[in-house]
Amino acid sequence: MALNPGDPAPDFSLPATGGETLSLAGLKGRKAVLYFYPKDDTSGCTLEAQAFNGLREAFAAADTAVVGVSPDPMKSHDKFREKYGLEFPLASDETKAMLEAYGVWVEKSMYGRKYMGVERTTFLIDRDGTIAKVWQKVKVPGHADAVLEAAKAL
Repeated sequence: MALNPGDPAPDFSLPATGGETLSLAGLKGRKAVLYFYPKDDTSGCTLEAQAFNGLREAFAAADTAVVGVSPDPMKSHDKFREKYGLEFPLASDETKAMLEAYGVWVEKSMYGRKYMGVERTTFLIDRDGTIAKVWQKVKVPGHADAVLEAAKAL
């Protein structure tokens, strides 16, 4: 089930770095970027996290929260965040309920082997909890900049 701009963002409540619990309700009133990534401390995921982290002040100036979400456990998120000095929360969805609700837990294929995994996807959510923009099958270079421009325009 694909989510599209104009759809209400599915509700969620997940544990996050810094001992936080993140929820859609907790983000209401400001814009939010939810970016879904496959795995902590892998090359593409690290580059994506560093790109969003490098633009964190610009996102804050655009009144936009940035949250990274993957199925990795909190212990992995904490190590990843500390290793790279990430200053935005990473949420853990080990049950994959949120990943499925957002349609990013999909069948993938590598070298002819099929498996379930996270399709790198980003959602921009407006202040009312409505999806404003979706980026699917994200290519990392330049992505955080494109998301920032869309957040500024929202």
